[in-house]
Amino acid sequence: MSEYRVAFLGECMIELRETESGIARGFGGDTLNSGIYLSRLHQLVDNVEPKLVVSFLSAMGPDSQSKHVLDACVREGVDVSHVTQLEGKLPGIYLIENDPSGERTFHYWRSDSAARYWVQGFDDAELLTQLNQFDVVYLSGISLAIQFEEQRDRLILALRRFSEAGGKVVFDTNYRPRLWEDESTARMAFNEVLSFVDIALLTFDDEALLFGDLTANDTVERVKALGCKHVVIKCGAESCLVFSSDSVNNIPAVAVETVVDTTSAGDAFNAGYLFGQLSGLSVIRSAQIAHLLASHVIQAKGAIIPLDKMPSLHQLNTIIPNQPH
Repeated sequence: MSEYRVAFLGECMIELRETESGIARGFGGDTLNSGIYLSRLHQLVDNVEPKLVVSFLSAMGPDSQSKHVLDACVREGVDVSHVTQLEGKLPGIYLIENDPSGERTFHYWRSDSAARYWVQGFDDAELLTQLNQFDVVYLSGISLAIQFEEQRDRLILALRRFSEAGGKVVFDTNYRPRLWEDESTARMAFNEVLSFVDIALLTFDDEALLFGDLTANDTVERVKALGCKHVVIKCGAESCLVFSSDSVNNIPAVAVETVVDTTSAGDAFNAGYLFGQLSGLSVIRSAQIAHLLASHVIQAKGAIIPLDKMPSLHQLNTIIPNQPH
C-alpha cells in the first residue's frame, strides 16, 4: 500500500495557559494532539513507507478562533476537509495550570462545544461512509464521552461495522470522570469498543480508577478477555507494558531531568507508537519512539510543543532501522 489514511476523531479546543507574562493561547485536544504529532513524525522521517495521510474528524464553528485552529492544523500537515462547520457553535476552551513538578490541572468550558454535535450531522449510512474513507480510525474515551448518549451508541455501532469491513480501530480510553454520566456508563462503552479494536492504548492510572485494576498485568488480562489482541499500558515515568502476538514486553521510559508540563504526554506517546506500527516496526521499537517523543513533550509547555523541541531525525534514526523491523 503506497498510502495509508488515518483519521483522528474527537474534539479540538482553544488552550489557555499561564505564563510569566500572562495568558498564552494555543489549541489542543487529545486525539488532535496525537494526529499532529503523527504528522510531524511522518514529515521528519520521510523515507518510511507507507505514506500517511492524517485527517481530523470533528465539528468546529465558523468563527475566527475555529479558523485559527484549522489553519494551524493545515500547517501541521493535517487534513481538515472532513471537519464539519456548524453555525452558532464554538470550540470549547480549557485552561492549564501546572504545579512545580510540571503536573497539570485543567479547567474546561466545553458543555456546548461544536464537537459534541458532529455525529448528529449524519444518518447511520452517512456516518459509516465517513469512516469508510479511512484505513485507520483513532479515537479516545473523550471522543465518546462528549457525545450525547444516543449519538454515542450510533458512533460505536458505526465503528464496529467499520471494523467488520476491514478497517482498523485504535482506541485510547483516556478516562475523564467529569465527562461521563457515571462510571457504569463509561465501563460499558469502553468494554464494547475494546471488544473490536485493533490496538488499545491505555493509561494504567485511568484503568485502575475506573475498573479497579491492581497492576498493569491485570489490565492486560482484562482487556485480552474482551477480545483485544494488542494492548499497550502506559505507566507514566515507568516502563510501558505491551501485549501483542501472545508475548508481553516491558519497554523502559526515557528519563528527563526536568518535567515542565505533562500535558499531552500520553497523546504524544500514542502518536509515536502508532507511527512505529504503521511503519512496520516491532512493538519494542514502536514503544521506544513513543517514549522518546513523550520525553520531549513533557519538557515544554502546552499540548503542542514548538517544532524545535521535537526529537531530532538523528535521535529517531537510532531507533528506526534502514529496513522495517
